[in-house]
Amino acid sequence: MFEDVFRGFDVAPFGFASRTLDRLGWPQIDIEETDKEVRITAELPGLDEKDVSLEIANGVLSISGEKKSESEDKARRFSERYYGRFERRIPLEDVEEDKVSAAFKNGVLTVTVPKSAEAKNVRRIAINRNG
Repeated sequence: MFEDVFRGFDVAPFGFASRTLDRLGWPQIDIEETDKEVRITAELPGLDEKDVSLEIANGVLSISGEKKSESEDKARRFSERYYGRFERRIPLEDVEEDKVSAAFKNGVLTVTVPKSAEAKNVRRIAINRNG
């Protein structure tokens, strides 16, 4: 019954706008893994590379930054400001931390982390169907 009260409105319980809830996982991150590397892609629209910080230590990649946005329309007496910090931590295993590379283009950050030699030497194990 409680949820029915908010049906049809763009508001979730306790006053959170649904758009705010969507931002809780911001930035959106994709992780792709091959035999040779791990590639992390983060969508950071409206940010420049100077707004983003990358660190890797002890098997954890940290992507952090701050978004500052202001818009003003004096004719309509309207102004809007948005400020927000973010940080995403991604655990990585068996990678070469000293060979990480990163590129930033059109609001998309791509981090490439080569796998270590130990990670490349994975041996497949056959599964016996007879128990």
